[in-house]
Amino acid sequence: MLKLWGRTNSLNVQKVLFCLGELGLPFERVDAGMQFGLVKSAEYMAMNPNSVVPTLEDDGFVLWESNAIVRYLAARHGAGTLSPTDPRARAQADRWMDWQQTSHNPMLTKVFWNLVRQPGGVPQDEFNDACAKVERAMDILEEALAHSVWLGGEAFTMAECALAPGVHRYLHLPMERKARPNVTRWYEAVLERPMARNILLLPLT
Repeated sequence: MLKLWGRTNSLNVQKVLFCLGELGLPFERVDAGMQFGLVKSAEYMAMNPNSVVPTLEDDGFVLWESNAIVRYLAARHGAGTLSPTDPRARAQADRWMDWQQTSHNPMLTKVFWNLVRQPGGVPQDEFNDACAKVERAMDILEEALAHSVWLGGEAFTMAECALAPGVHRYLHLPMERKARPNVTRWYEAVLERPMARNILLLPLT
């Protein structure tokens, strides 16, 4: 059986949980990280030297990095659905997954920590800059979703699994946001999927 290490309030763990749920795969989850510790233990670091979550084990095969895990699971168990077989459709999904890691998540994490986990911990100028960059990223997403139902086109893919936790986090932060109807429509469509509701509709902690 698949085994996943990670806590449910981790954005990166939520990506993998969403993917597992969409694929209907049985798995065992072990709480790890932050208040649960474990990630600094020798046993865990032998699997994941980065000392972060998530980590996946599949019949002796160990994998870390959340988007790599999502891609692996989608390719192995969801080829033609979560993992598109058409090269262009696959590239679309890959592009948004990479964008999530490089353009959306870094500044969102800084904003999230400053507002939720360590209020006031980021200098005001850095916080303002991070907010501006997050808003710019959300504008890019809004424009893209004006032209397609889902991130990869007309079909739900692994890109949704990777991006939905971050968008959910952004939409529920205690901050002002301008209206983005395309993002709202997409987010509401994501929440129509039962697994998304189970994973995302938790207090931000």
